Amino acid sequence: MRYPLALPPNRAAMGEDTVVAHTEERKGTSVNKSELIDQIADEADLSKAAAGRALDATIGAVSKALKKGGTVTLVGFGTFYVGKRAARTGRNPRTGAAIKIKSAKVPKFRAGKALKDTVN
Repeated sequence: MRYPLALPPNRAAMGEDTVVAHTEERKGTSVNKSELIDQIADEADLSKAAAGRALDATIGAVSKALKKGGTVTLVGFGTFYVGKRAARTGRNPRTGAAIKIKSAKVPKFRAGKALKDTVN
């Protein structure tokens, strides 16, 4: 879902309608990798270097399992798995010509009950 942003004040002053983003639906904050490493280090009483290696190892293990076509289930958190996207016909937006889009394997995630309960 995309959220439109508000127009700059100078454009609004020119009589154009102002579009306001739905910020109440986007509560919370984003956490990047370094912030996640900091949280892991604090919670597990590890150095930041060790927490970084642990996170990289986890991501690597999940990626390796998915590459082999497997699934990774973390009970209470969720399941990582490989989904299949069928081949389809698309359109070149510049020329309008029909193009064939190949089938693809895509990584997917299904949240577990405990994670869903935590979010709600």
